[in-house]
Amino acid sequence: MPEKRKQFPLRMSEELYQTYERWASDEFRSVNAQIEAVLSEAASKLGRSKNQNGS
Repeated sequence: MPEKRKQFPLRMSEELYQTYERWASDEFRSVNAQIEAVLSEAASKLGRSKNQNGS
């Protein structure tokens, strides 16, 4: 069964959005996927993720 995904509105400055847009393009991701990847990595590095991969 696929993981259930939570949707919520996110507000950020235009400048930050453009930063994520360029970053996502560099990694062949959507902006949404890039934001999720950055948040997941940060949670894992800080020991806050349920699914830690031993970083």
